[in-house]
Amino acid sequence: MTEDRPRFTYSRVYTGPVRAVVFDWAGTTVDYGSLAPVAAFAEVFRRRGVELSAGQIRGPMGTAKRDHILSLTRLEAVREAWISANGSSPSEDDVDEMFGEFEPLLVESAAAHAGLIPGTLETVAWCRERDIRVGSSSGYGRGILGEILPIARDQGYKPDTLVCPEDVPAGRPYPWAMYRAAMDLDVYPMAAIVKVGDTVADVEEGLNAGSWTVGLARSGNELGLGEDEVEALDGETLAAKLEAVYDRLRGAGAHYVVDTIADVPGALEDISARLRTGECP
Repeated sequence: MTEDRPRFTYSRVYTGPVRAVVFDWAGTTVDYGSLAPVAAFAEVFRRRGVELSAGQIRGPMGTAKRDHILSLTRLEAVREAWISANGSSPSEDDVDEMFGEFEPLLVESAAAHAGLIPGTLETVAWCRERDIRVGSSSGYGRGILGEILPIARDQGYKPDTLVCPEDVPAGRPYPWAMYRAAMDLDVYPMAAIVKVGDTVADVEEGLNAGSWTVGLARSGNELGLGEDEVEALDGETLAAKLEAVYDRLRGAGAHYVVDTIADVPGALEDISARLRTGECP
């Protein structure tokens, strides 16, 4: 006869402050509206007789770029257009071929759109004043980031680490880039880290890593408009568009949604206050 024994569980809760933030790149810190990738994606499909809408292109934004191309080929409308133009469904070889063409196209476009989004330097300075480490991750490959990083540095933005898709087994929404950034920054637990990005994939990555998430509505992919285009909209139209973006990012599970990186410090202060009470992401 087995003797009944008391069973115990152990748990502990982090009650310290935010210790690190991992920022996305396009649409978050550079390239207001995340404009650079759209033209490159459109061109590689156009070369094969398939026209893509901006909405189709932006759907998988934030994922690794080969994964993004693969996702586009799986859209029913795209598959049908491909078959009509090429006589067969798109294959893995087609995806690899397009990805090979995409990278050089994106390098040129990304470098041309590498201006910092207003508020980036101020928010990074705010973090550093509070000993909050500044990490970064991207759906861009290292070859593309290699072109963008020097331009960003010349403007004063120098994150403590950069994680690209080839640095991890799989890109977003998998959490591996967040874990890699945590190791590079020497920061744990994951509850002490905040992911900031402008796409649903950014939010999902942060949630899957067990971190807090802040979505950016105005400057990024979900709105998909350059700064001048945003400023040209009348107030009512802009408010309606932003409301839809806020709803999408909140629906993805973002703990906070704000307009741009300039608004992130307020969210970080609130997260630290919630952590002090023992609240977890």
